[in-house]
Amino acid sequence: MPTREKLKNYILENYLFTDDQSALNDSDSFMEQGIIDSTGIMEVVFFLEEEFDIQVQDEEMIPENLDSIDNLVAFVEKRQAS
Repeated sequence: MPTREKLKNYILENYLFTDDQSALNDSDSFMEQGIIDSTGIMEVVFFLEEEFDIQVQDEEMIPENLDSIDNLVAFVEKRQAS
């Protein structure tokens, strides 16, 4: 399954409790939309580390990396390339 699809399905199923792909745009901010709070972000980080075999450093836990599907995809792809 492609990275984008895997990430979007995870967010939809675990935070919006749906499989309706139209319920979330890839650019929607999780925090601004009230989809994920700070505790939820930690759960997302755990998912990233387990699912994609990457390490997320403390300084990387910022909205620019983790606050939307688009940001998550870019972050995962960058970490996998390094």
